[in-house]
Amino acid sequence: MPTPFNQDTHAIRRFTPAVLKWFAKHGRHDLPWQQLHKTDKDIYAVWLSEIMLQQTQVATVLGYFERFMQAFPTVQDLAVADWEAVANLWAGLGYYARARNLHAGAQQVAQFIRTHGKFPQMPDEWQAIKGVGRSTAGAIVAMGVGGRGVICDGNVKRVLTRWAGIDGDITKSATDKALWQLADTLTPARQSGEFAQAMMDLGATLCTRTRPKCEICPIAADCIAHRQGKQAAYPVKAKKSVKPTHHSQVLLITHGDLTDNDAKILWLKRPDDGIWGGLWCPPLLSITRQDTFNDGVIGEWLSDNLHSDLQRQNPPLAAIKHTLTHFHWQLSARHIALSADKFTQLKTLLADIHAEHHWQPLVNTLAKPAAMDKLLNAIA
Repeated sequence: MPTPFNQDTHAIRRFTPAVLKWFAKHGRHDLPWQQLHKTDKDIYAVWLSEIMLQQTQVATVLGYFERFMQAFPTVQDLAVADWEAVANLWAGLGYYARARNLHAGAQQVAQFIRTHGKFPQMPDEWQAIKGVGRSTAGAIVAMGVGGRGVICDGNVKRVLTRWAGIDGDITKSATDKALWQLADTLTPARQSGEFAQAMMDLGATLCTRTRPKCEICPIAADCIAHRQGKQAAYPVKAKKSVKPTHHSQVLLITHGDLTDNDAKILWLKRPDDGIWGGLWCPPLLSITRQDTFNDGVIGEWLSDNLHSDLQRQNPPLAAIKHTLTHFHWQLSARHIALSADKFTQLKTLLADIHAEHHWQPLVNTLAKPAAMDKLLNAIA
């Protein structure tokens, strides 16, 4: 019988049992957050893991997950934690908005538990939590709560577009709607937690973006892309535009010689709502993009007070290229040594603009982006 999914009812009925059978024998069962449906701690662990796994591979997440669970073993511990402690543990994992949302979300969940006596149980309740989207909510409900939750993340979309021969652009709402409808059709009423993990594993280990292992895939017999030899054609996605490259100078501002053992540089806390939000960086003098208010004020002050071409007078001590979601960032570190009177003037300026700041050595314990560690470690 025909269906809206380019697959007949027989193929649809075969899909879920085949995937679950494969998962039981070949799936990943040793991940630390996979102790399902036993305690409230598991719901928290699944939620934490799902946030960390967004845009990040399992192998990278494992160490961060273990350290987070040791530092914040319950959602209440995370909710009351100081942001600096959270940011320090997250540093290096990237996509720092996830950490800010996780911290804010923990406070929401802790309040929900105080009100209702338990974790959120339904997908819509989880979607009300900061940083939790539709697929993440489905994963938490399925693998943490033990209810029926539907997932349709990037791995799942790749599996489904190939299997069903869905050739619409997955960035378009019509295709996205069709994929969610298919994912919902295939998700069983029971074992949705196992099915969710199975689909993630299938996409991560067999139905990979390049070189899919179709010869050992449990759904290859019904897979339209495999049958047509067009695995590389799916999923269809609009071509990304070329990322621009922005250039910024990282200003290492000191009173005295940078090589002194007790030399300290200026660190500014970045705004919560921007790139590297809530983390600490030296001031950035941006050449090709607008940066933060504090950076701009300090850059203008340096220009007005030092009366020198910073680039000409202060050659870069080190430089790196850092790639973010929407652009490449060329960062070069330059030393700015201030006289005693200029140092006093700058401290007054920092107080006037209410800039959160510290004077700390190049290598310190402040929560900072991995890119800044990489750049400054090349100097220290």
